[in-house]
Amino acid sequence: MLSLNNLKKIVSKKKKRLGRGLSSRKGAKSGRGTTRHQTAREKVPLHFEGGQNRMVKKFPLLRGKGKNKGKLVKPVSFRVSALNVFSDNEKITLAKLVKKGLLTKQTAKDRPLVKIVYGGELKVKGLRFAKNFRFTPKASRVLLENKADLNS
Repeated sequence: MLSLNNLKKIVSKKKKRLGRGLSSRKGAKSGRGTTRHQTAREKVPLHFEGGQNRMVKKFPLLRGKGKNKGKLVKPVSFRVSALNVFSDNEKITLAKLVKKGLLTKQTAKDRPLVKIVYGGELKVKGLRFAKNFRFTPKASRVLLENKADLNS
């Protein structure tokens, strides 16, 4: 038996009202894509924003020579006296600095360069250093006096 509660619902979608001004969000090209106007007539660069100032121009500090280079990694510095924890004729690497507790694992990962500076007294002889070690002139003089190999 047919009654009002048994009837099938008739759902009709409301028709979009296109082309009724820019504020309606369905104005201008009205959902017809961007195949007309300027893009149809000539090649427009990707950064072109219709006469509005380019995005790159809005951030002037990100432009120019050397601005987009990677950050300079500063070396971790140690005094010569800190090397006294090693034994004679031992090769010093980042892993050994971490093992002795002079450097954390994270620091060794983030800053792989180590710089040895002058300071204190060196009692260990014949140290050998890995390639990623740098030395100040005075520190290298002290290390060479103690028969250290600076580029092994």
